[in-house]
Amino acid sequence: MTFATPILAAIAAAITIPLLVLLYFLKLRRRDVEVSTTLLWKKAIQDLQANAPFQKLRNNILLLLQLLALILALFAIAQPESEGGGGSGQRLIILIDRSASMTALDAGDNGQTARLDDAKEQAMALISAMREPGPFDRGDDAADQAMVIAFDSTAEIVSQFTSDRSALRAAVQSIKATDSPSRLKEAFRLAQAQRPQRFVENEGLDTGPGFAFHLYSDGRLPDAEEALPGSQDQVAYHVIGSETAANIGITALRAERAYDQPSQLSIFVGVQSSDRQRRSVDCELAIDAQTVSVREITIPAATAPTAGEGDGRWTPGSGGVVFELDQPAGLVASITLRTGDDPAGDVLDVDNRGWLVVPPAKQTSVAVVTEGNFFIADALAGMPLARLDLFTPSEFQNAISDGRDAIYDVVLLDSWLPQVAPGRTLPAGRWLVLGEVPQGEHGLIDRGPGDSAQIIVASRAHPIMQGLTLDALTIVTSRTIDLPEASPASVIAETQYGPAIVELPGPDFRAVVVPFSIMETNWPFQASFVLFLARAIDYLDRDVAEARAASGDARQFRPGQVLADRLPLGAERVVVDPPGDAPEQNIVPASDGRVVFGPLKRTGLYRLRWTGPAGPVDAVSGDRVSRVYATNLLDQDESDVPAAPGIILASQELSASETQNEASVKRYWPYLLLGVLAVLMLEWYIYNRKVAV
Repeated sequence: MTFATPILAAIAAAITIPLLVLLYFLKLRRRDVEVSTTLLWKKAIQDLQANAPFQKLRNNILLLLQLLALILALFAIAQPESEGGGGSGQRLIILIDRSASMTALDAGDNGQTARLDDAKEQAMALISAMREPGPFDRGDDAADQAMVIAFDSTAEIVSQFTSDRSALRAAVQSIKATDSPSRLKEAFRLAQAQRPQRFVENEGLDTGPGFAFHLYSDGRLPDAEEALPGSQDQVAYHVIGSETAANIGITALRAERAYDQPSQLSIFVGVQSSDRQRRSVDCELAIDAQTVSVREITIPAATAPTAGEGDGRWTPGSGGVVFELDQPAGLVASITLRTGDDPAGDVLDVDNRGWLVVPPAKQTSVAVVTEGNFFIADALAGMPLARLDLFTPSEFQNAISDGRDAIYDVVLLDSWLPQVAPGRTLPAGRWLVLGEVPQGEHGLIDRGPGDSAQIIVASRAHPIMQGLTLDALTIVTSRTIDLPEASPASVIAETQYGPAIVELPGPDFRAVVVPFSIMETNWPFQASFVLFLARAIDYLDRDVAEARAASGDARQFRPGQVLADRLPLGAERVVVDPPGDAPEQNIVPASDGRVVFGPLKRTGLYRLRWTGPAGPVDAVSGDRVSRVYATNLLDQDESDVPAAPGIILASQELSASETQNEASVKRYWPYLLLGVLAVLMLEWYIYNRKVAV
């Protein structure tokens, strides 16, 4: 409790209290009066009026009551008051950042407390100072009410509006840090959704009482300028952490295989440092938990901002390293930064490790389905293929039935199409079709044989046709085809009678279709035929390579994202094993085998297990009923940990030095004046009882 005007009250006390006591020291000067008996004048001998100094001070209840009333009045003049959170009867919204950077150990009085713990302590101090209803207040609106929202890449209401301090403290204590990046916009949107609808206009502007926002964060909020408080809202930014904190973290991580030698694997590691001194760290690479290489990375010091430019933040230094490996097999790689024993030189630990799920190296496997066309086999013999197998139509139809067709990246069909279910066009996969027209729901329209033709137009922009000339190609018997309306197919080349080479995409297949028979052309005797086959297979295989790379990328996530995958049909008892000591969690797959888990809160390796039908052997985990996924922070804003002294919102600029705890003031002088009135009424009552005869 504090006093607004203590000096004024002290001066008044020095004057009034002695005067009041002095009145009771004064003695009466009596006059002589003859009476028959003094029994009738008993009251006359009492001190009704002081008119002479001095007499002995006696025990007098009136003096005590008057002193009490005077003391209460003097306290009212001193204006005692106490601080509460957010103002009388206000609605507070406490926003607590729980993102990865809030685990940095540079907060608190000792400078080694986690930022989130410091933020929670400050938030609970604000809750303790909240105004409670007074004895003359009516209804819950007389007290401060608060809502607690925790946010990272998403926002969550931890406690709805309540004036129960115990419940609010428990809600704040329950907030746990995640490894997700921080986004403020979602937290403000969630808070604005709690505003009564009668106070919200069509444009989203509020017209009713505003909220008092209290934001506890280190200010590393890349979307802060998109956060829009209401026009009546007040926002206080409580900065958490040190403005000069030093940290080194991994901000980029990827793996690439050489195109011509897929077994050659390169792993790129990008590192960032916010230290204002030049730093050197060791970067350790481990494959399947076995250390294979350690490289030193030297990172330049962070650079100071240019005066008058930017947001005043230092620009972190950056460096990196490349690990070159000969690893044809799939693997799980882990990267660890060794930053030394000084905790002050690296206050954030979550960005010191990263993981990669790398699919195996694989060259193109091609199957040729033909009745003995030796031109095709000779043309493909010189290509650098991992596998080239020849099938008759009946043999390959059996391979499709057995599922053996899935081992081939590209299948060349010569004057034959496989049997498929009604309505389908082609089985799933990548197809080069010669001398046939795939039809069906996603296929082409076959108009039958045509006359002799030549290629008159070719799409030079298409990868297959770049540098390829078909002017010398003569087609003795052409094939007339049409593209259905709204078909996604595209024409690569055409004759005077219509399309001659078409790219046909489907829901689970992609095909390059040459509808005419090459045996009724002069094409096999030209170099362009070999070049066309090589370009077409390379183009379709590139699509496979992209899908293969995507399968690797599909195993890479960031905190805050949702893990989604498709399991074999009939998979049951699906379990996710999160990293660390977190318990496993069960998930129920959809009817099509799709599973969804998240959002992911922690970095590390997640393992998906199930029972039932086994899928293909996972190239990484080596298990038919298990898959591994990696989650990495890789966020430059989160790793750039120095606390921001101010932030800019969509409608205002906040400075932590100007927006400290804006606590409400609870004033007690009205209650003291009521106490003075009550004491005076009691003194008046006692006085009248004493003078009554």
